[in-house]
Amino acid sequence: MSIFMPVDEETLMKVIRVIGGDDAVKIARVLMEKEEATDEEIANKTEISLNIVRKLLYRLYNHSLVSLRWTRDEQTGWFTFYWKLQPTQLDGFIINQKKRILEKLEIRLKYEKSHDFYYCGTPGCRRMTFEDAVELVFKCPTCGKLLKHFDNSKIIKVLTERVNRLREELKDLGH
Repeated sequence: MSIFMPVDEETLMKVIRVIGGDDAVKIARVLMEKEEATDEEIANKTEISLNIVRKLLYRLYNHSLVSLRWTRDEQTGWFTFYWKLQPTQLDGFIINQKKRILEKLEIRLKYEKSHDFYYCGTPGCRRMTFEDAVELVFKCPTCGKLLKHFDNSKIIKVLTERVNRLREELKDLGH
């Protein structure tokens, strides 16, 4: 039973577009019309080359958004693959993406909290850690200006809020 709202077609297509682009959306639309279809049928209906259809189907398969069933022709030994759209798996995909984002935000937050930063104040120049600033004798390697302490407390606050919000969302979803 899904704890998300039922998946609407627009959301499903947005996710599929992110994963595989417009061609993946065309493939998904063909799969929505039929219970299941072979890669050859999909290629014919979409006018996308068979190799690209297969590549995109496997990409969607890796995210569990399509399933695969195969049969073997007794005479030729060739396999026929039948593909089916699995919109109910979108919940799991979204949860996994949230977990990945949370992990990256936690790493960034830890980095921000454990370093002092220095910055020259010039747009386009990058801020650097204390260790890097010392090596550069507190001179910006890009513009040559003096590096001054950079207060990253606002960055830490925003990252903390995002981490807490994602943790709460995942907790509410039972993860």
